[in-house]
Amino acid sequence: MDSSRWQVGLVPSGIHYVTTADKDLLSAAVDAGVAVPSACKNGVCELCEARLLSGSALNTRNQQMIPVGARLMMCRTAALDHLELEISAVMAAGNNQPRKFQANVVDVSSINHDVYRVELQLPRRRELSFHAGQYLSVNLPDAEPCYFSIASSPAEQNLELHIQASPEWVSAQKVIDALRSGQTVNLELPHGKACLDCAPDKPLLLVAAGTGFAQMKSLVDYLRGTSFSQPVSLYWGVRRHEDMYLRSMARQWEEDWPEFSFQPVVGDDDDSEWSGHHDQLVRVVLASGMDLSNVDVHASGSPTMVYTLMDALVEAGLPPEAFFSDVLEYAPRN
Repeated sequence: MDSSRWQVGLVPSGIHYVTTADKDLLSAAVDAGVAVPSACKNGVCELCEARLLSGSALNTRNQQMIPVGARLMMCRTAALDHLELEISAVMAAGNNQPRKFQANVVDVSSINHDVYRVELQLPRRRELSFHAGQYLSVNLPDAEPCYFSIASSPAEQNLELHIQASPEWVSAQKVIDALRSGQTVNLELPHGKACLDCAPDKPLLLVAAGTGFAQMKSLVDYLRGTSFSQPVSLYWGVRRHEDMYLRSMARQWEEDWPEFSFQPVVGDDDDSEWSGHHDQLVRVVLASGMDLSNVDVHASGSPTMVYTLMDALVEAGLPPEAFFSDVLEYAPRN
């Protein structure tokens, strides 16, 4: 590593990121997508407080060296060497403990024939910490929790959901009816380990089926707010053209972000199990020619789709540890 670039390790999360001699530790963390709590950015709020465990660091306000073991404010500290910091407020992917919140319903709007965009506001948003790609549960009285991916970036003030609620899906329709009629809703979040706690160091392959696009939107919005410069490829599979409810948004990402590419996959398949389309989506992904030995894959969809994709990619050379999906946790294979 160049002498002007230093690696910063965070304990206990195990997250690492790179900083430079001309940048404070907080700004470098933000560039890397690390969710360090902050508000004032000048050392007054003390939310970005950490303890120096090893390495050499400089207080940029008084130009004095910070002794090992001392507390520091990351927004006014520069690295002079590789550092290890203790900061309990930064959690590794999937390690934020779920908490119950009451949210205000800001908007419920239809964005195609059976998908609704829901916007929720938490009165005490600063108390919530989650990672891009995680999900939540909507908890209605006398009903089982309903789980939905968070479609918004952790940097956004409000939470966004994409809820598919066709007439035959009774539980989802009950959620939409409750959101439309009520001013508040009970949530539990965050859930899920297939998420990003910092910008990865290799290309990303994102594969979504149906409203699995919501999770991918969270990941893309998050990465666009960091210094991430690796290629990102999104494959979005649907049964019919009208099911691709935010195709224009994905196309706009492709126009605005040189590293991003989008491949829509339409099955034109009325099979409710969608098994034929799973194979089609996998075939299109495999035909991309991507170097599977150097990529992380995030997949969101039904268990059948996810496992079909995982098996095909691993057989084609993807290391199993580079495949991420919440399906592996909530619907493990026997």
